[in-house]
Amino acid sequence: MSSYKELLAQREKLEKQIKEAKAKEFDEVVSDIKQKMVDYGITLTDIGFIRGRLAKTGRPRIGVSPKYRDPVSGSTWSGRGKPPKWIAGKNRDQYLILP
Repeated sequence: MSSYKELLAQREKLEKQIKEAKAKEFDEVVSDIKQKMVDYGITLTDIGFIRGRLAKTGRPRIGVSPKYRDPVSGSTWSGRGKPPKWIAGKNRDQYLILP
């Protein structure tokens, strides 16, 4: 039966071998993926990536209707998030968009 220290040494050796094998195979795997993408015309969007990030799944986001309008510029604001400069610190009632 192996001692605790011998097992730790074996694990360290295996972890080093795993790291080396992964590094050795990494470039080959990436090249294979790139070649398949070219061969089949696969894009990042097809895979579920948008602008280099994994696309969020779930229900689509629905925009919020504007609640306030600036009479001078015509800019609108939904009332969510940081208020724009034209309404910040003012009485919002005068900017309400009536239904």
